[in-house]
Amino acid sequence: MTQLHTPKASRNQETGRLSFMSPVSPPAIRFPGRGGAGGGTSQPVAGTFSIVSAPMKIAQRSLLITSAALLTVSGLAPSAFAAPKPSGSPTAAPPARMSQVGGARLGVPGTQVNLATGVPVLPKGLTARSWIVTDAESGDVLASHNAHWRLPPASTLKMLFADTVLPRFPRDQRHQVVPTDLAGIGAGSSMVGIKENETYTVHDLWLGVFLRSGNDAVHVLSAMNGGVPQTVKDMQAHADALQAGDTHVVSPDGYDAPRQYSSAYDLTLFARSGLQKKDFREYCSTVRAKFPGATTSKGKGKPTRETFEIQNTNRLLSGDTDTSVYPGIAGVKNGNTTNAGATFTGVAERGGKVLLVTVMNPEKHEHDEVYKETAQLFDWGFKAAGKVKPVGVLVRPLNATPSARPSGAPSANATGAPQGTANAGSEPVKGDTAQSGGSRGAGTALAIATGLLVLLGGAVFLVNRRWPLPDLMRRRQRP
Repeated sequence: MTQLHTPKASRNQETGRLSFMSPVSPPAIRFPGRGGAGGGTSQPVAGTFSIVSAPMKIAQRSLLITSAALLTVSGLAPSAFAAPKPSGSPTAAPPARMSQVGGARLGVPGTQVNLATGVPVLPKGLTARSWIVTDAESGDVLASHNAHWRLPPASTLKMLFADTVLPRFPRDQRHQVVPTDLAGIGAGSSMVGIKENETYTVHDLWLGVFLRSGNDAVHVLSAMNGGVPQTVKDMQAHADALQAGDTHVVSPDGYDAPRQYSSAYDLTLFARSGLQKKDFREYCSTVRAKFPGATTSKGKGKPTRETFEIQNTNRLLSGDTDTSVYPGIAGVKNGNTTNAGATFTGVAERGGKVLLVTVMNPEKHEHDEVYKETAQLFDWGFKAAGKVKPVGVLVRPLNATPSARPSGAPSANATGAPQGTANAGSEPVKGDTAQSGGSRGAGTALAIATGLLVLLGGAVFLVNRRWPLPDLMRRRQRP
């Protein structure tokens, strides 16, 4: 049996695993980007998440539509809170000024949560530089810590890669790997073990991306997509369309590169968008699979293709020596590099609630620490859901249809900042409301337009009031 390629440890090696480890999104918009060098048969697990209906309150709905009407008719562009551009290296402390996309409080350094009677306290001993707990369907941010801090993402950036490229090739399409497909892979990258001159299906390649975090699989798919530079441009355009303004893509695989950053908030947006896609859900929830190895020929016999087993590097999905499989877990993606530390975004369901948790770079360097802190935040989130007042919201894609808008979430303007003050627990962003001092005629026009939009928009929201995650595959836990 062909053994998996196991490179020597280096700064970009996916670490902390056992030795055997391995659309609602809008169409892409072309933006300038820069390129850079990178980072079977499935066994899907049966089961689906329930679709949770989170009704929007009448008062909130009216305020949201009123704000949208005022901005639309008046032509006043809300002022965006400009986040600082990525620097050359991560800092030891979060910047004082961060993006306010999704709510003003998300741009404030430190932990943001609305504790009140009946709301459980946050877990003690969390050491991650950044984390966020969100309701995957309503988009509510239940709690966060430096949510918009721009940090190296490691292989969690592969979620954006998959969300961008996965829809472009049918899963049964076959591709013969040529040497140029594997050019430019970073030293010490995590690999699934792709061989030159062998043929793989797109399905095989995505299993290599999700289960083994294979940078070789990423580069082959990038070659099919027109090359690494083109794929980087496509990813950046898709990130921009998702309003992921903290993200700057340099390598499609998340390999450490200067000026490559994302944030816990943006990684959660990528996961949420990807989970709208059936194949994405299947791959990120697959625990283990058979992967094609080398083709061998014995004597005059017919050549045969060996296979070997690969297992998901997500330890909350596959388990580890001191980490239990998390009940209700369904993915999504982990990463680990020298610059990024350990990073992870996970999705899990319990009691009809679907939560997304992203954790970046725990300062406590114990084995599987990123998974342990994620599990603690999941536990807190499931207890707090429905009790805690949100501190922000996950914005919808710029080109999303009304049916894709999260229930109870503020309507997002072009900058991603929530309009008005309907976002519970968040302060209004400067410039979000219409400015006073206009003429009486303009005020009358605004009032009329607002009334009409409230009536029309109310009818729309009665039907389109959630962003469901249909048939989300997960690993059900038996008692």
